[in-house]
Amino acid sequence: MDRFLRKNLKKQNSYSDFFTEWKEREFNTTDIDEDKLLKDLEALSQNLGMKEGIIIGCFDYRDLSLAFFTDNVEDIMGYPNSFFRNKGMEAVLTMLHPEDVPELAKFQKIVLDLLQGLKREEMETFEFTYTVRWVHYRTKEIKWFASKVRPYLIDKNKNVVFDLHIVVHLVNPPQVNNFDWSYSYTSQDGDKIHASKRDPNRVNFKLTKKEREISNMILEGKNSQEIATKLNISKNTVNTHRKNIFKKLKAKNTAELMKILLTTSID
Repeated sequence: MDRFLRKNLKKQNSYSDFFTEWKEREFNTTDIDEDKLLKDLEALSQNLGMKEGIIIGCFDYRDLSLAFFTDNVEDIMGYPNSFFRNKGMEAVLTMLHPEDVPELAKFQKIVLDLLQGLKREEMETFEFTYTVRWVHYRTKEIKWFASKVRPYLIDKNKNVVFDLHIVVHLVNPPQVNNFDWSYSYTSQDGDKIHASKRDPNRVNFKLTKKEREISNMILEGKNSQEIATKLNISKNTVNTHRKNIFKKLKAKNTAELMKILLTTSID
């Protein structure tokens, strides 16, 4: 682990304790096609269209590297792509606004402590969101980003090996003025569990169960035919649901829909 990362983790005991403990876990990814998962992320990034300010990244918690990230992060934040390839977690910490680092540390501890106590089925439904400030490498401009994150690869020992970050640049700063977060998952009993740093803004519309399911697949970059195949319904039915989702969320295009799904708590 690089000196910079050790130094920063030492300042944040909750971060340091977590990473030390997590790296000592016994990972078991035998018979898991990791290459295919990463190729799927490449396909996802192409489907989303990276020109809309959406970044996709995937951390490998075994060595704190970036297993995957979209090259547009260099255009958005000014750091060379080689920096992210070589430095991994260290590179991401470097970009963070100093005031948000301790808040992220606290939240990361909450998330990973919770994940360790969940059943595997519950882990697979777990996702969390956060808003954070990054500082541009050259201009020092402060930019706001909203992230939606979920476990992407859970190994046979119930360890999170890869996570999946879908990050959107917020052109207009959010109402909050510092790091904010929330998480949710479905319990083994079917209850929806939700918690947040503060009560999230609720929208005055509701999506049906099927619409929420299709929204999540859109967020994963799947097209109408892929969704139809996955849900065993016709493409026309999927397109009807898509139209209803766009209408309810008042989204003009897929990129705008993505931003709404990433930044809004939807009933």
